[in-house]
Amino acid sequence: MNSDSVRPAVTELRLSAFKSHRGVTLPLTPLTLLSGGSGSGKSSALQAYEILARLGSGESLARAVGEVAGSPTACVPAGARPDEQGRRGFRIGCTVDGPAGPVSLDLAVQAEPELRIVGERLTGGGETLLTTALTDPTRPAVQAAWHTAGATPVTRAPLPDDRLGTSLLPLRVAGKTAGQRLVLAAAEQVVVALRSAFVCDPRPEVMRGARTGGMGAAAGEGGGSGTDGGGGAGRAAGARGNARGGGSGAGHGKPVSGPGKTGGPGRAGAAGGAAGAWGAGRKGSGGAGGAGGWGREAGEQRDEGRLRSACDNLPAVLDRTSRECARRHAVLVASVREACAGPVEGLRAVPRQPGEPGERAAAGPGAVGRGGPAGPQAGSGTAGAAGVRAVLDRGELGELPVEQLGDGELRFVALALVLLTGPGVLAMDPVAEVPSAHQQMTVMADGMDRCMDRRQARELVSLAVRMAERGHVRLLGTVRDPAVAEGLPGVQVLHLEA
Repeated sequence: MNSDSVRPAVTELRLSAFKSHRGVTLPLTPLTLLSGGSGSGKSSALQAYEILARLGSGESLARAVGEVAGSPTACVPAGARPDEQGRRGFRIGCTVDGPAGPVSLDLAVQAEPELRIVGERLTGGGETLLTTALTDPTRPAVQAAWHTAGATPVTRAPLPDDRLGTSLLPLRVAGKTAGQRLVLAAAEQVVVALRSAFVCDPRPEVMRGARTGGMGAAAGEGGGSGTDGGGGAGRAAGARGNARGGGSGAGHGKPVSGPGKTGGPGRAGAAGGAAGAWGAGRKGSGGAGGAGGWGREAGEQRDEGRLRSACDNLPAVLDRTSRECARRHAVLVASVREACAGPVEGLRAVPRQPGEPGERAAAGPGAVGRGGPAGPQAGSGTAGAAGVRAVLDRGELGELPVEQLGDGELRFVALALVLLTGPGVLAMDPVAEVPSAHQQMTVMADGMDRCMDRRQARELVSLAVRMAERGHVRLLGTVRDPAVAEGLPGVQVLHLEA
C-alpha cells in the first residue's frame, strides 16, 4: 500500500516465533490468499493477526489469546525450551502503511509461567516511538518509554502488562511537541488498521439451526454469535464489556468486570460503514475504545441487522441490506446465480409463517453456549428479526429456503454478503471518529473455500477482486486449492510449507 494512502492497512505480518512459524514474514496486499498443505501454518497466521487485532481493539491479552488460540502455551513455537526462570513465549508483529508512512509494531509475549506482554516496540518515521520492557516481574506492569523530542527526549511511565501499549498512547501523550504528534499519528494509524478486521467463518450447521431469529443457531455454538461479533467461529463468548482496554493498574490476566474502561485509541467505538457499502455512515452505540466487535454493549448485540461472524443471523441482515441498497443486492444475486445450481432469480427475506420451525413470537434470552455464561446470544434478537427467513427465488420452481442449500452454496452466500457490506452492517466496531472513507475493512476468512467446488471458490475470489479494487475492502484468507485464483488480477497467493 502506498504510504500516501489515507486508509491505514496492515501490509506485513511477522511471525517471528509463533506456533509452527519461526522468522516468517508475510507481505499482505489488498487480496492475499494463503495456501499450503495441512500443518503448514495457514490458520496459525490468521490467528496471529487476530490476536493483534483484538489487542489493538483494547482487549486484554488473556482474552485475546484465550479466544483465538485456546491457551497461551498453544502459541509457543514447537520445541521452544524454557529459560532459567522457566519462561517461554512467542513473538509476533506487523507493519501498517498509511498517512504516517510505514509503522512497525512488534510484541514479545511471555506465555509461561504467567501470560504477559514483556516487550513492545513501535517504530516509524525513522524513530523508535515506543518501547516497553519488563523490569520487575513481581508487578503487573512494564516500563514504557515513548518519543517526545522536546526538552526531555523520552517520557517514561509504567503501563499494564496485559494491554497493548500502542493503544494506550493517546491516553498518555499530550501531543504538544512534534515528536509527540508523530507518536500519536503512528499509534492511531496502527490501531485504526487493527480495529478494521472482521473475522468471518460461516458455519452451515449453525446457520441451519432452528432456535434463533436468523437462520437459527443454538447460541454460543456458532463462534461469532452474540457477543463474539468479530471473533473466530466456534468460540462462543461471554460478556465482552470487560474487555475494553487499558485502564491503568489492571491486574495481569484479570479482566475488569462491569462495562469496561476506556481504552484503545481514545476514540468512540461506534461503527461507521465503509463509504459506498451497505451501512455507510450508520452508527451504533459502542462505548469509547470498544474492541472491534469484541467489546460490544449488550443492547447493540441484540441488533439482528448486523451480521455476526458465524453468519447465523443471515436472513435478518438480508432483510435489511436488500432494502438499503438495491444495486449491491443485485450484485449479490448475480454472484449467487453463478455459484448455485439451478435457476436463481432473486434472494430475499420473507416472513415466517406461524408454527414454522424457527418462528418465535417474541425475543427471549439466548441459550448458553460452550463459551460460558454470555449475555445476548444468537437467540436474543428482536421479535421482528426472529420472524424472517431467507429464500432463493427459483422462478417457475418456486422458493427455496437457503438453509436447504448445500454447505458450499450456503457459505458462498454468506461470504459474498460480507464482501459486499461495510462495518455498519457487520458486527464490528471500527474507530468512529476517523471518517469511514479513511478506513479499510479487512475480512479474514480461514478455510475460505471450505465445502466449495472450484467454480464456487473462483466466483467468490472474483467478487473479492472487484470489491478490493474499490479500495474499501481487503481480504486475507486461506484456501486449499490456489488454482482458484489463477489468472485473476490483483490476487497474491502465498504458499506455506509444512
